[in-house]
Amino acid sequence: MDKIWIHAEIGGDKPSSITLELATKARSLGGTVEAFYAGDNAEAVAQELGQYGVSKVYTVDTGGSLQGPAVASAMAAQIEAGNTPDLVMFGSTYDGRDVLARLSVKLDHPVLTNNIDVVEEGGEVRCTTQIFGGQTIVTTAFKCPAPHLANFRPKSFAAEPGGATTAEVVAVEAPEAAKVRVIERHVEERSGPILDEAAIVVSGGRGLGSADKYEMIEQLAKALKGAPGASRAIVDAGWVPYSYQVGQTGKVVKPNVYIAAGISGATQHMVGMKGSKNIIAINKDPEAPIFGIADLGIVGDVHKVLPALLEALQGR
Repeated sequence: MDKIWIHAEIGGDKPSSITLELATKARSLGGTVEAFYAGDNAEAVAQELGQYGVSKVYTVDTGGSLQGPAVASAMAAQIEAGNTPDLVMFGSTYDGRDVLARLSVKLDHPVLTNNIDVVEEGGEVRCTTQIFGGQTIVTTAFKCPAPHLANFRPKSFAAEPGGATTAEVVAVEAPEAAKVRVIERHVEERSGPILDEAAIVVSGGRGLGSADKYEMIEQLAKALKGAPGASRAIVDAGWVPYSYQVGQTGKVVKPNVYIAAGISGATQHMVGMKGSKNIIAINKDPEAPIFGIADLGIVGDVHKVLPALLEALQGR
């Protein structure tokens, strides 16, 4: 491929992990890698993206509005002017999906969503997707003219530096602005590492019995300097916020150690964590599906195992 665009997002004060993952994959496909970014600190973002192989960053001024209309219209304007990439890559994030959907409508191009890989073979761009909860892998080829539009699940690619320059920053116009303006942003309070970037994740499920027992998960995660997570069952039950959810419709995590406490192992959950390097499962049911992918399985009551583990950690 001659040229690939990525949709760049920020996490805190630097490019998000999914952005660096996309840049790394785009670089491996050959050709020029460029990014579209709507946000502050464009120069700093460009400096870091340059270390991942991005040669140019198009900056879009949203005027305080939502990203979708402005970034999609800026991309479409560049394409209509003849600056056409072979592939445009987005993360499966709120903003990524918004921009992708609007760009698809503007260009009247199809999209492939929720992918885990992309290759160029036989002159075709092909995306790989997991379906049926990850039980089946499907590869689909684009048959339409470029640009090809696709988004990708977090942690599908490893983020690895591979450049040594600061990307050029180019301001581009957004012909269309959003009618909905962002008046104020509220950042959720948290302590410790971010869930989808943590080296250790401790997740709890319905086997905890009640919402107040989730405190054990948070205590263990803190003791291990990790992040707490949860199954969809207890998120749906209102025990913890959606931001804690690990699974197909939540966060995808690939920590060094993943501890699943009181989680039976529904397919929906395992899709989001089975890539972890080491999986420890604690469940009183010896037939729980989670044991099928665990490196270490503990058959026991989480209300006895977790306090004992915490006591041992605190005594070190």
